[in-house]
Amino acid sequence: MRLKNCYRTSDFRKLAKQRLPAPIFHYIDGGSDDEVTLARNTAAFETVDLVPNVLAGVDEIDMSVTVLGQKLDMPLFFSPTAMQRLFHHDGEFALADAAEKYGTMFGVSTIGTRSIEELSARNDAAKLFQIYVHTDAALTSDLIARCKAANFGAMALTVDTIVAGNRERDYHTGMTTPPKLTPASLLSFAMHPRWTFNYLLREKFDLPNISSVIEAGSKKSYSVVDYLDTQLKRTIDWDDAAAMIEEWGGPFAIKGVMSVADARRCVDVGASAIMISNHGGRQLDGSRSPFDQLAAILDAVGGDIEVIVDGGIRRGTHVLKAMAMGATACSGGRMYLYALAGAGTAGVNRAMGLLRDEIERDMRLMGCSSIAELRPSMIAHRR
Repeated sequence: MRLKNCYRTSDFRKLAKQRLPAPIFHYIDGGSDDEVTLARNTAAFETVDLVPNVLAGVDEIDMSVTVLGQKLDMPLFFSPTAMQRLFHHDGEFALADAAEKYGTMFGVSTIGTRSIEELSARNDAAKLFQIYVHTDAALTSDLIARCKAANFGAMALTVDTIVAGNRERDYHTGMTTPPKLTPASLLSFAMHPRWTFNYLLREKFDLPNISSVIEAGSKKSYSVVDYLDTQLKRTIDWDDAAAMIEEWGGPFAIKGVMSVADARRCVDVGASAIMISNHGGRQLDGSRSPFDQLAAILDAVGGDIEVIVDGGIRRGTHVLKAMAMGATACSGGRMYLYALAGAGTAGVNRAMGLLRDEIERDMRLMGCSSIAELRPSMIAHRR
C-alpha cells in the first residue's frame, strides 16, 4: 500500500499496519474488552439514510461552522489523541499543519508528545486543549495557566477515564511507553526497521506536558493505562467540572458525555459544548455510539449548548448525517491517526483533504449550499 493509493480510512489503516510494529499498530486500532462499541461507533451511521433534494441550483458551497468560539472552514476537526510521536516522528506538528491548511481545529492531549508552548508557536490554527482532573490539583491548574498563556482558544475536560478501559490487545502485545521488549515485540520491531530507527535515532520520546510528574518515555516503562489509573482523580464530580469551567473562563467542552441527564447537567454547570463520546470504544465496552445518542441529546439540550459528535467518523456522509440531525460539528481520532502513522504530515493532509472533498461533493449531491441547509427531513431512519 502506498499513500497515493489511499482513498478512505480503511486504506490508511492498511498503510499504518504495514509501517508500524504490532504493539504500536494495535494500540491505535484496538478498543476495550470485545470491541463491540468500537465497531458500533461507525456502524451506527448506517442506521440512517440521506434523502437529497435535487434541482437546488447549488453553486458555491459554504462548509463553515462556529465551534467553541472558533470559526472553522469545515464541520470536522481533529479530536485530541495521546502519544502521537510514537506513531510518527511528525506527531502533533502534522495535525497543526493540516488544521492550518484546511481551516479547522486540532485537539492537543494532556498526554501529548509536543508541549503546549511548541504547538502555540507552530502556527495560528484553532487549538483545543484536552485536560483531566488530576489528583495533584496544582498540575491541573498549571496546565490551564499554560494554555491561557499560549492563547489556546478552547478547552475540553475528558470525563470518561476515571479508570482505564480493559484494552486486552495492549496486554497481549506488551504495549507501554517506551515499548516493552518481549520476544514477540522484538521480532515485530526488527521487521519494521524504518519505524524502529526513527524511534531510536530521532528526538527522544517525551510527554512534555506531564513530564514533571511521570518518567514516561525516559527511564521506565509506563503505559497510558498506568497514567490514567495513578494520576487522575477517580472521584471527579460536577463540582470539579464547574470549578474548571470557572478557572478556564473561556469556551469549554465536556468530553465523554453519553446520557441525556448528563447533557442537561453540562448546561447547568455552564459548559459551552458537549462532546458525545465513548473514547473511541476504548473505555466502557457495550456502551452506545455517539451517533446513536445524538437525537436524544439534541431533543433535550439542542439550542442550549453546542453538541459535537466525537468518534466513528470514516466518511464525509457520516459528517453530513450528524449535521443534518442538528450537531454543531464532528470530530474523530482514528480518521487521522492511521494516516499519521502511515505517512506523517503528508498522510494527515491527504486524509483530511479527501474527507473535505467528500463533504463538499456530498453537499452538492444533497442540494445544500451551506451546512445550515442540512435538515432532519433529509434523514430517514431504517427500521
